[in-house]
Amino acid sequence: MPSAAPQEDRQATPKHKRRQSLLQQPNEDAQANNDRTLDAIEESSAEARRNAAAPPKATLNRRAQSYSDFHHAVTSILGADSFSEHERRDKDAGSIKDDLEFADWYDSIEDDLLDASHDEYTDYQRQLDLASSHLDTLLSDTNNTLNLLSSLSGSFKAVEAQTTTFQKQCEGLTQEQKRLANLADAINQNLKYYGFLEPVTRRLNAPTAGSMVRSQEFSAMLARLDECLEYMAAHPKHREAPTYRSRYRLLMTRGLTLIRVSFVGGLREIASDVTKRIADRQLNDTTMSALLYAKFRVGASELKEVAQEIRKRAVRAPGAEPGAETEYQSLMNELYTSYSATRGRLVIPLIRKKIGDIAAAPSTSKELVPFARHSIGYIRDMCSSEYDLWREWFEGEEGIYDFLESVCEPLYDHLRPRTIHENEILKLCELCTLLQTRYMPDQEDDEPVASDELDFSSLIQPALEDAQTRLVFRVQAVLRDEIERYKPKPDVLDYPANNRKMSLSGTKNQRPRRQSSVAEPTTPMPKTPMIVEQGDSPNGHFDFDTQAAFQGWYPTLRKAIWLLSRIYRLVNSTVFDDLAHQIVHQTTLSLTHASSLILSSSSSTNTTNKNNKKDNAKTSADAHLFLIKHLLLLKQQIVAFDIEYVTPDLQLDFSSLTNTFHELRERGSLFNPRNLWQLMGAKLVPRVVENMLDAKVELDGRLREGITTFTDAFADAITAPLNNINNETSLASNNKRGGSDPIKAVTAVQNLAQREIPFLRRKLEEYLDDVRTRETLVGAVRDLVVRRYEGFYERVMQEEGKGGVGGRGGGRKKGKGREGEVWDVDVFEEWVCGVFEVGRGVGGDGSEEEGRGF
Repeated sequence: MPSAAPQEDRQATPKHKRRQSLLQQPNEDAQANNDRTLDAIEESSAEARRNAAAPPKATLNRRAQSYSDFHHAVTSILGADSFSEHERRDKDAGSIKDDLEFADWYDSIEDDLLDASHDEYTDYQRQLDLASSHLDTLLSDTNNTLNLLSSLSGSFKAVEAQTTTFQKQCEGLTQEQKRLANLADAINQNLKYYGFLEPVTRRLNAPTAGSMVRSQEFSAMLARLDECLEYMAAHPKHREAPTYRSRYRLLMTRGLTLIRVSFVGGLREIASDVTKRIADRQLNDTTMSALLYAKFRVGASELKEVAQEIRKRAVRAPGAEPGAETEYQSLMNELYTSYSATRGRLVIPLIRKKIGDIAAAPSTSKELVPFARHSIGYIRDMCSSEYDLWREWFEGEEGIYDFLESVCEPLYDHLRPRTIHENEILKLCELCTLLQTRYMPDQEDDEPVASDELDFSSLIQPALEDAQTRLVFRVQAVLRDEIERYKPKPDVLDYPANNRKMSLSGTKNQRPRRQSSVAEPTTPMPKTPMIVEQGDSPNGHFDFDTQAAFQGWYPTLRKAIWLLSRIYRLVNSTVFDDLAHQIVHQTTLSLTHASSLILSSSSSTNTTNKNNKKDNAKTSADAHLFLIKHLLLLKQQIVAFDIEYVTPDLQLDFSSLTNTFHELRERGSLFNPRNLWQLMGAKLVPRVVENMLDAKVELDGRLREGITTFTDAFADAITAPLNNINNETSLASNNKRGGSDPIKAVTAVQNLAQREIPFLRRKLEEYLDDVRTRETLVGAVRDLVVRRYEGFYERVMQEEGKGGVGGRGGGRKKGKGREGEVWDVDVFEEWVCGVFEVGRGVGGDGSEEEGRGF
């Protein structure tokens, strides 16, 4: 009998048809084996759950088996079981012998048959249970896996946090390690500047310290000392920095002192060897030169490197004050002094002997310029050789020119006395020219002297200054003696006789010329400035390229132009300007004084006519024309010289003070306090007078004054009758008293003009050779005559308007003036222009040329 439980189960089972399970196989015979298969699956699932509860093994996880694998396993098991049960049942059915056995057999299989009828549903249920169990297992495995992964993720995060913390700790430790390492290096680096003190002290204070001066190791030690000193100066706040700095400075001084001792010792050895060889035997110039220079060049490079150690430390710091001496400059100066003294003991006696031989030579014993030429040339060669040798011993030019100045002292000892005792200006000028052209640089050349070349001009500059000083002194002496204090002889002032002599000497050797209306100039005035040269003869005669052109010059003028031409470009421009102003000033005064002497001499010969203005004009014409001629020459000549500098001359004027006391004494109130108090404010204080010594302005003023005086004199002589009329109070009263008649005065002026104008032109031709200058002066006289007549005519018209001289004058403005009446200004001016004929020698009426001469 089938069991009740399965029956209940079958009744409870729904009757609807379900979808065929994926695990169901087409073979219906195998359904019997499903039970055993499901049992096996359940056992395997339980075992899997037990295994899942246990911790996983530390092995590589294998891929889970698929459902198909379980299907084959279950099929094989169930098939085997079904086959066994079928065989058993077949075997039991074959053994039935009676009905009882059959009933028993049938009862036994009834349940089986009932179960077999429900096998499809049972198998499907089992399949579902199996799938559910499998899915539960998968879900459990998945959850376990997720939990495991979560735990692993948490573990990984913890490990990451721990790793980050550890990394940070390691980085901090690394930075601390680096900081400590840097600190240790810095401490070591700082300590080495302090630790170097003891070893260097022992080495520099050792007895054999002087033997290593010329080695590279000694230079490296000094460089290390420089680094230590720089470090101590850069870190003054260190505790022991000032102490160590002072000790390092003492060590540096000790090291450089050892260099100086070694340098001086080596130099002394070379000098003693050379001196010994010179004293042993007589040497010629070639051997002497090889001994003096080649011997000194042997060890020069080594000692130069040693001396360079001192020079590098003797350079002035960039922020030092100008002129401040560096710390170790004294040591370097000792090297320069030692070298200069050593070389001086060797070469200066030889130079002194050579200069003495040149001074004693017949060709140079008495002449200044030849001696200077030979001696300076020799000194220049010696200085050049010593300069080259110096550059092999030292770097740079510091100290070289002090030594070369001592080399030039024998030259100065001979040249300076000769220059001071030289009195001839020509020789002094030649000496200055020699020094400036051959040894001094060109002023127009802006290129400086190369740093590796000898600047001999700085050495010869004292000789040039001596020559220029002596030249200026001699020029001032000549200016004082031959221009300022010049006293002319009577024959020098014999004018116009000197003009006639000059005319005769100028035309003596000329061929006869055809006469013309205008006189040809016998001594033409030079159109351009001429530089006057003086010959070298003892009597000092002037040697001109054109002798006749300068025969009529006054001696002081010739001497002034000669002095200016001599000193031009030979002295400093400021000195030349000052001298030129003095020369022009004194020459102008000398010419003015000569003109006054000529005027007084001419006046003394015409004392009977001293009250006649016409005769006075003739008498003063020579003096005025002499002054005008020579001032024009002087003005024309100084154009060649750039005289532009004007010097202010400050003086204290005590004339008011002396005049005040003289006035008080004359009035008898010298001791009156009241008068003294009144005069104290303005008259007892000396005035400061500033005189501008501008020679050109003074010359122009003197020339303008001379021309004005000359033209006024001739105009006064021509218009003397008009002046007499103007001086009378009234023309009417004058006529009543039988005085001068205006018409007669005009007639007298006409006669005087016709007579004086030819005389004026003859005088101008005697003194002035330039036609334009002569016509300018004639035109100036004409203008003065016209102005004087204009004043006269205005007075006549005033009197005529009052009725005093009615009918005597005329009011005609144009046309020719008639006799018996006073001409108007226009008529008189037209007549005067016809008489004076200004510009007739120029080729026109001269109207355009008037006033151009000055």
